[in-house]
Amino acid sequence: MSLFVVRHGRTEANASGKLLGRADIELDDIGRGQAARIGGAVPEAARIVSSPLARCRQTAEGIADALGRSPSLVTVDDRLMELDYGDLDLTPLSEVKPEIWDEWRRSADFRPPGGETLNELHHRVSSCLDELAEEASSGDVVVVSHVSPIKSAVAWALGVDILISWRCFVAQAAITKVGFGPAGPSLQLFNGVDHLH
Repeated sequence: MSLFVVRHGRTEANASGKLLGRADIELDDIGRGQAARIGGAVPEAARIVSSPLARCRQTAEGIADALGRSPSLVTVDDRLMELDYGDLDLTPLSEVKPEIWDEWRRSADFRPPGGETLNELHHRVSSCLDELAEEASSGDVVVVSHVSPIKSAVAWALGVDILISWRCFVAQAAITKVGFGPAGPSLQLFNGVDHLH
């Protein structure tokens, strides 16, 4: 049994190359189609847990619908929310100053103005995954979240520092799979996108 960690489908803000944190943006038409295709790639009986933001809830509901289940069965957990980019939310990536990127990559305690550190994100995401791990060791769980929490989930599964997130790329609607054995979690699939083609 496994934990399937899914990135939400595409939004207009993603497509235009903006940092997208707590801004509550809905899926675009492509994102809705991606959500349905994810439903064909995850176990039918899996429990579905989602970030509260609309783009994740819509993805989770699209997965549930594709599995022939009621969207009302989706559970929401605030700890799966995207990193709070503070004043940088919805800023085009090309407009973020190079010195900000440099400091962010060097320190997991860097806080964008009005936002959240990577360490704070990793703490809340890890606490959520610690709770889901017991359930996922005996039954499949699908978690629908965002790029930064998914990178945190990878660091959690591998038992490494959250700064590894700067060396990971997570595509829209990608699936990452974490299995469980006697030694704990193990990364079995990262950034799977075959279901989208």
